[in-house]
Amino acid sequence: MSVSLAIVFPVVLLLLLLVVQAALWWYDRQVALTAAREGVDAGRVQGNATDEVKNEAARRQARDFLDRQGAHGYTVTTDGSTPVTIRVTVELTPPLLIPGLSAPTITQFAEAPRERFVPPVVKP
Repeated sequence: MSVSLAIVFPVVLLLLLLVVQAALWWYDRQVALTAAREGVDAGRVQGNATDEVKNEAARRQARDFLDRQGAHGYTVTTDGSTPVTIRVTVELTPPLLIPGLSAPTITQFAEAPRERFVPPVVKP
C-alpha cells in the first residue's frame, strides 16, 4: 500500500499544481487585458493634449494598474497608435509554480478611437 502511494502521490501533486498554474495563467491574462483597457481609457480622454502626452498617460495608467495588482515582469507599449486610434499592448510573464518549465509570455491589447474635441459649427 505505501509503495503504490509513493508512486501515485507525486503524480496527483503534479496534477494539482498544473491546475493552479493554469488558474494563475488565466488570472494574469485577465489582469493584462484589464491593464490595457485601463490604459486605453486614460489615453483617449486627455482633452487637446498632443498624441505623445496621451500615449504617456495611457502607459502610466496601465503600469499603475499592474503595480496595484502586484504584477512583475511586464512591459507596456503604445506601438501601433495613430492620430485616430490609441492602442495599448501589455506583455506579462506569469509566475511559475512548477520548476523546470519556462513561463509563456501573455500578450493582450486594447484599441479604441481617440476622442477629439471639435468646436460646434455655427450656422449663419
